[in-house]
Amino acid sequence: MEKLLVFVLIGLGAQLVDGTLGMAFGVTATTLFILSGTGAATASAVVHVAEVGTTLVSGISHWRFGNVDWRRALGLGVPGAIGAFSGATFLSGLDGDAAKPVTSAILLGLGLWVVIRFAFLAGRNRKARGWGVKKLAPLGLLGGLLDSTGGGGWGPITTSTLLSAEADRPRKVIGTVSAAEFLVSAAAVVGFLPMLREEFAQHAAPVIGLLVGGVIAAPLAAYLVGRINPRLLGIVIGGVLVGLNVRTLLSGVIPGWGLAGVLIAWVAVIVSLVLWARSHDTLRALRRRVELVASEAGDASSEGEQGDGNGAVEGRSRAGAEPSVLQ
Repeated sequence: MEKLLVFVLIGLGAQLVDGTLGMAFGVTATTLFILSGTGAATASAVVHVAEVGTTLVSGISHWRFGNVDWRRALGLGVPGAIGAFSGATFLSGLDGDAAKPVTSAILLGLGLWVVIRFAFLAGRNRKARGWGVKKLAPLGLLGGLLDSTGGGGWGPITTSTLLSAEADRPRKVIGTVSAAEFLVSAAAVVGFLPMLREEFAQHAAPVIGLLVGGVIAAPLAAYLVGRINPRLLGIVIGGVLVGLNVRTLLSGVIPGWGLAGVLIAWVAVIVSLVLWARSHDTLRALRRRVELVASEAGDASSEGEQGDGNGAVEGRSRAGAEPSVLQ
């Protein structure tokens, strides 16, 4: 029962992150699984089994709200499924000790990308560029491959890339990527199944726990999404992912005091980025407010000048009209 509760909490935390950022359920859950001592392949497999259920519900929900472009979802999801199946087959064939550094390195890279994406790329004005199937296919293939071998990564790779290219339609991007993710998760499970059949049976409790936690967190995440600064949360979550996987990769490689020094330095970097991003957002909001006030003042001044001009014309018209009346 205690173990089930732990996985419910993991699912709850991962879904809160995913629901507020639109990414990172798999990355967060897999990192926590590996940190708890679970093998890399088993952790990725268990997370993907749970994601089959969560992505199905998410895809249906987005479809009901009109957020899914099915042509693009298939153009992204089918190559993503091929990549996920290939990555799952590769990862499940590795020895557990060999797979752990591979997965942790991928998770470390994804964590760094999340930090960079939210610290330096958030809020930039980009020219909208529609992506066709020819561009979506390699993106989906890469996203699916990293998703299965790293236990997550579909959102950080595909959602971030498409939002950067198509900043004018975030609702369609997120809905389409979420619908395509069901194919990716299902293909990953099929790839893991031949080698990890016994592990699936042994980890029924984690799967149930992740699903229950995700279902509980989904409405809360939807409530919090407009009340939490996603940029700051993204930097913090990315920083945590990097720190945890640095610990996994360097533990036993460098002395304990050296690892502690690296982690303390990384925490200082993340704190500095959070403070910088917060001040940057504040200045940007203040600049927009000043521009808005200036624009409103300019409009009022223009209306006033137009009114004065009309009054002067009317006065001259009346002055010119009075003599003719007296005459």
